[in-house]
Amino acid sequence: MRLPGLIDVHVHMREPGGTHKEDWDSGTAAALAGGFTAVLAMPNTQPAITDVSTLAASLDAARAKARCDYGQYLGAGPDNVAGAAALAGRVPGLKMYLDQTYGPLRLDDMTLWMAHCAHWPRHAPIVAHAEGRTLAAIILLAALYDRPVHLAHVSRREEILLIRAAKQRGLQVTCETTPHHLFLSDQDLPRLAAGRGEVRPRLATPADRQALWDNLDVIDCFATDHAPHTAAEKDGPNPPPGFPGLETALPLLLTAMAEGRLTADDLIARLVTNPRRIFGLPAQPDTWIEVDEAAAWEIRGVELHSRCGWTPFEGWRVRGRPRRVILRGHEAYRDGHILARPGTGKNLFEGA
Repeated sequence: MRLPGLIDVHVHMREPGGTHKEDWDSGTAAALAGGFTAVLAMPNTQPAITDVSTLAASLDAARAKARCDYGQYLGAGPDNVAGAAALAGRVPGLKMYLDQTYGPLRLDDMTLWMAHCAHWPRHAPIVAHAEGRTLAAIILLAALYDRPVHLAHVSRREEILLIRAAKQRGLQVTCETTPHHLFLSDQDLPRLAAGRGEVRPRLATPADRQALWDNLDVIDCFATDHAPHTAAEKDGPNPPPGFPGLETALPLLLTAMAEGRLTADDLIARLVTNPRRIFGLPAQPDTWIEVDEAAAWEIRGVELHSRCGWTPFEGWRVRGRPRRVILRGHEAYRDGHILARPGTGKNLFEGA
């Protein structure tokens, strides 16, 4: 089966500040191995991407190392309201952290939310890490400021039902969910052990997971929230939250397709068409992936291209995997081998 090149609108490349976990080289290699030809990177690095200089540094690293196409989000901070708005054309969106994150980006003061909503250009999306009541609050601001808001990694029944109600009333709200929230629940925590089960939002109940499947028509995007940490960090005394996901997302979704839970059109809508529409991404000419739908195999962390070397789906039997990736007419991946060189990826917002 041939599919368009996939787009992941939510990844963490860990550069700068965490390149022992991942960088633009290893992270985009993992993307290609997973069938993704474009990724949008989150700004909660060390230092965070919040201004001209930090954005330039991140894009310089991506220009030298990225093997697939990319964009870099800007982070909303307590003191960059005007400066952030001036950079809107160079990034896919403004990321607002309204719940847990590391570093200086969590915004606890709602007057800061209001200021960013008022100043960020209305045609450009704000992406919000919001859970439960903060999700309800940012939907209210989308209504008050008549602007688009994209809700990251929705994980609970109450959240998806609230988003459904907002969409029914014509609010400019879109959302994503992750494969780990579609396929795992808190019942998997004993198998994962304490540290390797840490993720934000946390794994929810089986009923929450089922609510995502039951309301799939409300979900605009599948996004991995690829958030790699080393096995030693996850097994240590203070395990950081996050799962790798770029190389397991498509096989998991193809398995669901083989089981009749998804269609090819469902995949294309949520991994290509809607991401491109929501974030204003240009088309990637002569770009496609070849998928072997019948391939049955077992997920193993040691075989991943991601630098972290583990996966919460260790030992899962899946059906379907990418075999070839063609990026702008050039073979970028074939049967486990990354063929694209570092620096061949393009900034999707270059010259914007």
